[in-house]
Amino acid sequence: MKPQLLVLIHLSEASKAAIGSAFEIIYAPTADTRAAAIADAAKDARVVLTNGSTGLTAAEMDTLGKLELACALGAGYENIDTAHAAARGIKIATGAGTNDDCVADHAMGLVLAIMRNIRQLDLACREGIWRDALVLPPQLAGKRLGVAGLGTIGKKIARRAAAFDMEIGYFNRSPRDDVDYAYFGSTEQLAAWCDVLVIATPGGAATRHLVGARELQALGPQGFLVNISRGSVVDTAALAAALGKGELGGAGLDVYESEPQPPRELLEFKNVVLTPHMAGWSPEAITASVSKFLRNAEAHFAAAA
Repeated sequence: MKPQLLVLIHLSEASKAAIGSAFEIIYAPTADTRAAAIADAAKDARVVLTNGSTGLTAAEMDTLGKLELACALGAGYENIDTAHAAARGIKIATGAGTNDDCVADHAMGLVLAIMRNIRQLDLACREGIWRDALVLPPQLAGKRLGVAGLGTIGKKIARRAAAFDMEIGYFNRSPRDDVDYAYFGSTEQLAAWCDVLVIATPGGAATRHLVGARELQALGPQGFLVNISRGSVVDTAALAAALGKGELGGAGLDVYESEPQPPRELLEFKNVVLTPHMAGWSPEAITASVSKFLRNAEAHFAAAA
């Protein structure tokens, strides 16, 4: 008999089919189906599949009395109550490493989009406006790119930026000994140095509003912000205020505090490019993430046997 799996996130039919070969799936990707499943249908669930944004609460773990393993499909797990899971003896596994390249690609896409003003140039061209009437956007070569959070994804972003002949600096909890990029002791110091600041930190309480009014002021009216980490890392109100006063050159955001609703405070600004938390999503990344989940689950049950 297949073990029961409670799925709290959206999955494609192909992903459900792949996972269904190993599990009896209780599919509950919405708030209503989630509450109903946890209260009744998923009472025998031994595994939960979620992600960092969707999470899993202590109360839900307590209700799922047979739960052994909570898995995040991506790398993040900030909204899974890991302390309570440890106290309950529930193991945690993630999909770290499965979508790093996809996220790094998307980050550079946002850097190009906002620095080269791709969105507005597209609209201008469709309206018959020729280049002579437009403000020239800056090139990337020779500019400074700062990465806040030089983990695996941050390093991949830095390598891509280096290929554009950009100078790289970074802020991390501590300096790394495997790179020769300039290190800065705070996000504000990094922002004051760079032309474009890319946020690649984990989410959670420790990084909430890591980028606020001071950091945005340090970036300045010629500076740009890109966030592919978690919406909570950037103070949306401070960002809207900086853009409204012309104190920031522009922003490219794949994540925001209001998601899945768009950040309404930012919709009026032409120098903002928004994508719907898609940086880690590609056919290749999803396939790799599902495969890693299945390997993690198989390893868990093998160890428990």
